[in-house]
Amino acid sequence: MKAARFAAAAVVASVAILLIDDGIARKRAPHDDRVLKAPPSPERSAELVRTTATRLARKSRDVVTAWVLIGASGAFLWLAKRGVPSRAVKPKLPEGMSGHPTMTVHGSFRPAAAPAAELDLAFLDPLIAQYGRARESAIPLLGAIQSHCGYLPDEALRRLCELTEITPAQISGTSSFYSRFRRSPTGKHLVRVCHGTACHVSGARQITDQLRRYLSIPDGGDTDPSRTFTVEEVACLGCCSLAPVLMADGTTAGRLTPAAACEALEPIAERETA
Repeated sequence: MKAARFAAAAVVASVAILLIDDGIARKRAPHDDRVLKAPPSPERSAELVRTTATRLARKSRDVVTAWVLIGASGAFLWLAKRGVPSRAVKPKLPEGMSGHPTMTVHGSFRPAAAPAAELDLAFLDPLIAQYGRARESAIPLLGAIQSHCGYLPDEALRRLCELTEITPAQISGTSSFYSRFRRSPTGKHLVRVCHGTACHVSGARQITDQLRRYLSIPDGGDTDPSRTFTVEEVACLGCCSLAPVLMADGTTAGRLTPAAACEALEPIAERETA
């Protein structure tokens, strides 16, 4: 990396020379203008020769410096790129799942969760026939896969990349950018907690935190270990007058406290244990 540091120093030095010359030229501009406008005389002629020579020397120096700057910048970028090690590594897949040579942690998607049962990937064929194989079809295809499976299974995404022009990196960026896409299965019962403005100021955060503790949802997840409940934060449920609000399996409960939110789920939990 010594060569890269030398190139970087050359870039800095070249920029400094150009800035200094520009400052000198600006400072001498009024004096040079007076020389050019002065009446003819031997002194004016000698001063004009010196001024012209100085300007030509400065111009030549700036041209050479500019070329040095261009060359040093290109060398620095090339050397810096060569000096950056590749960070792509193959992910460790759950047992029973086959890897794909392009499925890397760097710029791709990571395995989210192993499926409960083997997934029949034949459902992808009619979807691809409907939406096409181009990269522009990524969003509708991902939406269709989620509608079919309830989330985005890793094996379906791998197969999608094999059959279309869509890349793992594109899937990773799209599925992480749009919050509606899930990389893990939802629980049997979906609980949506409103975090819109009215609900937020009324304690939606405390309600969500209490529900997570009540359902033993692990940190970083949204589903309990038994996959019975999934708790999602949503922007609005359209019930601002009842804030704070949650919706469980389509049933709305409002004007909640953290304790009342847990009580709202008790009938569902009782049916599950019955």
